Amino acid sequence: MLALIGGSGLSRLDGFDPVTQNKINTVFGETSACLSIGKFANKDIVFLPRHGNPHVVPPHKINYRANIWALKDLGVQRIIAVTAVGGITSFSSPGTIIIPHQIIDYTYGRENTFFDGTVNSLEHIDFTQPYNFDLRTRLIEAAHKEKIKIIDGGVYAATQGPRLETSAEILRLENDGADIVGMTGMPEASLAKEAGLAYAKISIVANWAAGKADSEQKITVSDINSVIQGSIAKIKKIISSYLNEENNG
Repeated sequence: MLALIGGSGLSRLDGFDPVTQNKINTVFGETSACLSIGKFANKDIVFLPRHGNPHVVPPHKINYRANIWALKDLGVQRIIAVTAVGGITSFSSPGTIIIPHQIIDYTYGRENTFFDGTVNSLEHIDFTQPYNFDLRTRLIEAAHKEKIKIIDGGVYAATQGPRLETSAEILRLENDGADIVGMTGMPEASLAKEAGLAYAKISIVANWAAGKADSEQKITVSDINSVIQGSIAKIKKIISSYLNEENNG
């Protein structure tokens, strides 16, 4: 089964027909919101808004462990995660859709592993490739089939939030090799890897990161939301096309 984790701007999924909704209490606590099971593109999926519905849970307070654990318990095998990000490099202008291939973790203080010696014994996962190659490839193919322009590859910098970054911090991220910056990429990706789930991300560039715009105009939430909403329809088409190909396969 496929799970879709929605980020900012995707706390609801139009065209999704939920049959059951369950807020699950795991050994790691409660999930961010109800896990909705139903049909999208004639395929059974699980939908989870990571910030809750309504959007109330800040990035550093999301119970990532409960979310991934609950999805695993439901029989989920693949996760498509949608995130809103800031653009750092020249190809990551607002409105661009990027399917990243790498991640750098700058977060701190988050419960970031199942292998903490309490519920599970200590293990060390190979995180060389944080995103599942096959799932990434099929999402890229789905975008091409729908003639939706996407960027294949990019390095996602995961920052703590909920504040946006300073221009000096963005310069540091760029020097480190990051192309985009967001606040929810970790530990979601590594937890999915620990759980043995195929995980890939679709990122919507909602704004230029601090200091990267041509002007000194402030970054506003309303501007960010406007760009996100303009891209959501494309994201849904990509996911729908992916699911249709899965059905045909």
